[in-house]
Amino acid sequence: MDSLRLNGIEVLCIIGDLPEERLREQRLLVDATLELDLSAAAASDSLADTVDYAALSRRIRETLRSAKCRLVERAAKLAVGECLADARVVRATVSVRKCGSVPGLSSAEVAVSRMRGEAAEAIVNGQDKEMCR
Repeated sequence: MDSLRLNGIEVLCIIGDLPEERLREQRLLVDATLELDLSAAAASDSLADTVDYAALSRRIRETLRSAKCRLVERAAKLAVGECLADARVVRATVSVRKCGSVPGLSSAEVAVSRMRGEAAEAIVNGQDKEMCR
């Protein structure tokens, strides 16, 4: 299986459970690894035959900005769901780093990996995002 990696998707969003965290945006860094067959794209040299990573990065940013999650775990689940929205993706692994939220800790990171058909797909395309607010 081939893989496509998106590294360092920067997201400024409301995230956190503390009252002061609900009032200001914080920085997340998202990495995603998509497992899929890239042979058609390699042969055709056409964007139509692969995942448009610019569009996927934009959807991940938009999803996390609008979700206003309390936990990094939830943000990772939403991001992996966006990755699995493309039917060509067999498995997706996403890590989300919350930067600088705790004094003396550079970041906290959660990694989530899901295969097509697992629970993350229930939240693709905006379903279930209300739980984050």
